[in-house]
Amino acid sequence: MKKIFLRILCLMLFVCCFTVVPSTTVYATGVIEGDEDAGEDTQTIIENDPSDSNVLGITIGTDSESVSSALQIVIVLTVIALCPSILIMLTSFTRILVVLHFTRSALNTQSAPPNQVLIGIALFLTIFIMSPTLTTIYEEAYVPFSNEEIDQDEFFDRAIDPLREFMFDQVNEKDLNSMCEISGITDVDTRDDIPTTTLIPAFIISELKIAFWIGFLIYVPFLVIDMVVSSTLMSMGMMMLPPTTISMPFKILLFVLADGWNLIIVNLMKTFT
Repeated sequence: MKKIFLRILCLMLFVCCFTVVPSTTVYATGVIEGDEDAGEDTQTIIENDPSDSNVLGITIGTDSESVSSALQIVIVLTVIALCPSILIMLTSFTRILVVLHFTRSALNTQSAPPNQVLIGIALFLTIFIMSPTLTTIYEEAYVPFSNEEIDQDEFFDRAIDPLREFMFDQVNEKDLNSMCEISGITDVDTRDDIPTTTLIPAFIISELKIAFWIGFLIYVPFLVIDMVVSSTLMSMGMMMLPPTTISMPFKILLFVLADGWNLIIVNLMKTFT
């Protein structure tokens, strides 16, 4: 019924568009190179009444400047579309968010704190950690490019260099060597010999490996609490009572008394130094 109702509503809107909106004449203007002997351009107009208020005009430009502007718009839109991936994969966001999810799972609090809160914490911690890198990109890449001191290619080179330095400082050497072998890169003398397309997968694998290792260390004390509570319930003959229901208040109490959020977040941020 819901799909049928939506289809009827769309059909009614479609009919109203043709019923209420006045008739509109569409014309197109285009600049076409004329005869070389004539030495002038010829303009072709369809429905030569552009002065009407109900006329929709389409102008086609063929000069190289308009094409270049269109390409720049496409590049900007592409970068905007890739911003979430850049934020998640090329920064500290992945490690922080995975560790926070492990912490919530270890506490067994289901949806407390909720996903929105965890993502917000990870986002602001990422901004804090990446602020030196972002400042370097702004000063060395964006400011000269906005002042037209460098071209677009040099802007991208200067913008990616601080991110590469950050990823090189955090990547595991074993993961980087594995990706270089897969890419067929054998002679590596400096960091410049490793392309960014090889560095990014190695960095992502290293971030996941470190995040899961930290998550394991977080799980250990809470696992001990589950074992103690489970053995206590079995000794009391209360085997039908779920141990997790009894152990969760003790986990929260231990986490609060140990100032768990401060320990986890502060020590997690120290892993990036």
